[in-house]
Amino acid sequence: MKQIVITGMGVVSSIGHQADDFRAGLFEGKCGIDFMDEIMDFSSIGAMIRNFDFHAHFDKYESCLPQDMIQRVKLAVRRTPLAMQTVVLSSIEAWYGAQLHASQNDPLRRGLIVAGSNLTQQIPYSLYDLYQREPDYISPTYALRFMDTNYVGVLSEIFQIYGEGFSLGAASASGNAAIIKGCQLVKSGEVDACLIAAPFADLSPMEMRAFFNIGALGGRTFRSTPNLACRPFDSEHEGFIYGQASAALIVESLESAISRNAPIYGYILGGAFHLDGNRLSNPSVEGEAQVMEQAIKRAGVSLYDIDYINTHGTSSPLGDATELSAIRTTFGDRVSDIWLNATKSLTGHCLFSSGVVEAIATVIQMNENFVHPTLNLSSPIESGFRFCVEASATAKLDTVMSNSFGFGGINTSIIFGKRREQ
Repeated sequence: MKQIVITGMGVVSSIGHQADDFRAGLFEGKCGIDFMDEIMDFSSIGAMIRNFDFHAHFDKYESCLPQDMIQRVKLAVRRTPLAMQTVVLSSIEAWYGAQLHASQNDPLRRGLIVAGSNLTQQIPYSLYDLYQREPDYISPTYALRFMDTNYVGVLSEIFQIYGEGFSLGAASASGNAAIIKGCQLVKSGEVDACLIAAPFADLSPMEMRAFFNIGALGGRTFRSTPNLACRPFDSEHEGFIYGQASAALIVESLESAISRNAPIYGYILGGAFHLDGNRLSNPSVEGEAQVMEQAIKRAGVSLYDIDYINTHGTSSPLGDATELSAIRTTFGDRVSDIWLNATKSLTGHCLFSSGVVEAIATVIQMNENFVHPTLNLSSPIESGFRFCVEASATAKLDTVMSNSFGFGGINTSIIFGKRREQ
């Protein structure tokens, strides 16, 4: 069986516009949640990407990348929305970090998966008034841009990816699901390396209102203190806080990585992706426990090997309680030994991209042996768990887990292992 490794990582988020800054934000426990520029009557806070300048960040790559790639990048991001710019930059960071720009590998041996569905809801919303007044003035390019596969086309053109590629929707578990499917592509021998790219969910006020109406969106009590609004596993949690982050990973066979002398950030030991048979938003203790148990089994490790869990931890009362019950069901008395935290307390809930964002957070912490704090966890809803609160903690992390769950009964869990000397 092929071993799968991570050879590149990139992220643009509210707590850092590149992986090094993101790492610093994690360690410092930086909160990216603040007042939104667009104030809605039902929501005024979010973890938004602010002061982002694509060209300022891209400049540092121009002396290193092939000229034809540079031209493709500049053409691709011209007059594009922030979501496209940020996922292109995070993908460049991952691609460059993996040294794929310097490799002569066959383009047919490269794959691409874009995590998420209904990614560009803000675009049709913003065009609706124009369409009502002058339908002929809708740009012909909208026929391409409204599709999620526009991201597939743009990224495959930039990086000259000719192997298998598609977009994958699994609600808030889309990022983890994309990583799992990317690993399957590599293990099957279809590709040697796969770019997993996760744009942030560019929501319109309609989607935000729907989340509010269903009771999923939080922040009601903390409208004037946004940094206190996201409270995973705390007794005052009210719901998730919307966050923006685009992220990318390169997953690759160990054999391919060694042949290229590529950096190895960690191993993906195994993952699981299960459904509850439920179309609604309510989570399942049994479904979440089952997917964690299956991920551990597929990774070839035991529950005693797990040192840390990056929880789904959304700050939703039902979701938080369900996940803790599932963790206790899976690990029993071990819950007092396993470090837990929730990256969403820093970044907000990045929805479709959250799995990739949190995979990067998990691998960074694993490699640097620290656990970042879970902000605002002053009164845990359950005792007996080893939460990291207030400040980062030093921890020996060799084998770690990252969970992502989604509406519609979607459960995913991935096990990562520390890089080894070859």
